[in-house]
Amino acid sequence: MGAKLTKRSEDYSKWYNELVVRADLAENSAVRGCMVIKPYGYAIWEKMQNALDEMFKETGHENAYFPLFVPKSLFEAEEKNAEGFAKECAVVTHYRLKNDPEKEGKLIVDPNAKLEEELVVRPTSEAIIWNTYKGWIESYRDLPLLINQWANVVRWEMRTRLFLRTAEFLWQEGHTAHATKAEALEETTKMQGVYADFAENFMAMPVVKGVKTESERFAGALDTYTIEALMQDGKALQAGTSHFLGQNFAEAFDVKFTNKEGKKEHVWATSWGVSTRLIGGLIMTHSDDHGLVLPPKLAPIQVVIVPIYRKEEQLDAISEKVKGIVASLKSKGVSVKFDTRDTHKPGWKFAEYELKGVPLRIAIGPRDLENGTLELARRDTLTKESVSQEGIEDKIVALLEEIQENLFKKAKDYRDEHITKVDSFDAFKDVIENKGGFVLAHWDGTEETEDKIKELTKATIRCIALDAEEEEGVCVYSGKPSSKRVLFAKAY
Repeated sequence: MGAKLTKRSEDYSKWYNELVVRADLAENSAVRGCMVIKPYGYAIWEKMQNALDEMFKETGHENAYFPLFVPKSLFEAEEKNAEGFAKECAVVTHYRLKNDPEKEGKLIVDPNAKLEEELVVRPTSEAIIWNTYKGWIESYRDLPLLINQWANVVRWEMRTRLFLRTAEFLWQEGHTAHATKAEALEETTKMQGVYADFAENFMAMPVVKGVKTESERFAGALDTYTIEALMQDGKALQAGTSHFLGQNFAEAFDVKFTNKEGKKEHVWATSWGVSTRLIGGLIMTHSDDHGLVLPPKLAPIQVVIVPIYRKEEQLDAISEKVKGIVASLKSKGVSVKFDTRDTHKPGWKFAEYELKGVPLRIAIGPRDLENGTLELARRDTLTKESVSQEGIEDKIVALLEEIQENLFKKAKDYRDEHITKVDSFDAFKDVIENKGGFVLAHWDGTEETEDKIKELTKATIRCIALDAEEEEGVCVYSGKPSSKRVLFAKAY
């Protein structure tokens, strides 16, 4: 399996980059800042997609697809949104290439093929979607309109890192229209809840639900609701956002409906999204110095079976036994792989599946056949035991549940130990620099203080937690009055 991974304690960033490549999740591509998601990494994304898609459909949403290109005039219609994304936009100006008269075999942009209107490659789809909704919404009977799309977006990032920040990434974006402010707000918090549910119950990643400060809001939103997770290196990760857009986009694109009283009104809007950055979050929540650790609910392979044999007839006898176990596990919804490759030794395979984070590994040899046993190894605890083949399928199903719960508990314990209350700026700086994690501190509510703290410590306000209690105090930086503590952290 090659050289060992860099230890997390030595260089967390290097460990992460090595792991993504070595575990066959993704690699850098010929396009600067863009990644190739390899089959194993994409299989994790598909698992995430399937689970989320089901949750969206259960909450009444339907999938649709909108164009990759947005006419520049539409993109400019909602000013704050356009301004917020302008620096990250890729723009199409021409529609044809032609042969270079000076260099044979080379192509140049055809100057006669200039587009009448430049097209923005979508960094997000509000503009094209709200322009479309104008033709879909006439009356209150057309509402609510609950649409989601699975797509790719382009944000021309200068500093990129596989999964966490790439110039092109995959995501889903929900865009909904409602008759009232209350309905739109209910939708915004409902989808934040769906994301939190997915993060905790599928990813085994504990999150804090909260609201962003004005300076951290989505461009064009009145409020941004977020779920914030904590990675093993003490940095926060914004794992999903849900935006209450008010009537901003409806006004920009003149999307009105006739209410029950026969009056014309602008609709109320939301948008919400998660992306392939979740895979980065998954890696950094659970993995260790040996490689990936995947929660069973999102592992492409939940159980791998490795035969130990010297002769072909031994493999035949093992295969005969394993066939029944595989069929029984599959009938219980467990994804299982029987690795009979003769190109690698068992020890090599063990190391490979450890690196790839397969939750459970079974080894079975001729002696196990005689004794009616097999060796069962857990990826989360790196423990192994010899167990009876009798009732192994039920034991595996129970163990997968136990591993899922154990990973969540371990991550939550780490997160809870790294939420620190501070009351002075010296203590604040000390925790941010030396301990890491979330810092719970009073803030005076001004952007000026928020910017100053960021400048001095690189820590940002991750959110004002929804369950934050009213508590009179003074701002950790300015000493001005404050009624709530907010969550600060360094972040990805």
